[in-house]
Amino acid sequence: MLESIIMFLIYICLVALVIYLVIYVLEALGISLPPMVVKILWLIFMLIVILLLVRLILPLAGGRRLLGMLDWIPMLT
Repeated sequence: MLESIIMFLIYICLVALVIYLVIYVLEALGISLPPMVVKILWLIFMLIVILLLVRLILPLAGGRRLLGMLDWIPMLT
């Protein structure tokens, strides 16, 4: 459990570093990205982080049923 959390945090840092370096290199080459494109890239990064976090947490919370919160939806249980 602790190992997977540490690996998750390392992956987040590495992906953030790669995104930052790509933006930095593009700007150093004279290719200026619009600010909205940079914001969208970071938004995609955050959505990927949330997805990975959910995939990490759900198996520990009991599989498909997240602590009984989805009991009221018959199709999911």
